Amino acid sequence: MLEILLPGVAHLQNIHPLVVHFPIAFLMGSALFYALAWILGKEGLATTALSLLILGVISAGAAVGTGLYAEDGVMVSFSVREHLLDLHEDFMLVTLGLCVVLAIWAVIARPFPKKGRRIFALLFLALLVIMTLGADHGARMVYDYNAGGNACSQPIEFTK
Repeated sequence: MLEILLPGVAHLQNIHPLVVHFPIAFLMGSALFYALAWILGKEGLATTALSLLILGVISAGAAVGTGLYAEDGVMVSFSVREHLLDLHEDFMLVTLGLCVVLAIWAVIARPFPKKGRRIFALLFLALLVIMTLGADHGARMVYDYNAGGNACSQPIEFTK
């Protein structure tokens, strides 16, 4: 039944591609609302930012979980696995760890830390940079090396 409504699902080897965009959107949205809350001094914006951060943690956990589950089925050469997949995994595990730490900190400080606000903001910025680097590695695997696709029978070797 699902394949009738969503014919592309029949070709999916895993659901990782369906969930990866949620943490990107939630975490970037959270950072934006925290920045606005800090600049404008509006606690309501910080409350929204905290809600988005919690959704970011949940969705990042789902993205990491589905990615780890799908890892063995990714059809790429060893060179691509070594240069992109392993780094993608490392970046995204660090992203998940950082967003968990920031969410715990924000929940305790409700909704935005008064003490250490600059450190919180710098850690959030680091999180966004690391997440972006990891997402770029994932995108390169998909678009440059056909990871998870079936358009070629031989894995493509890594090139810079």
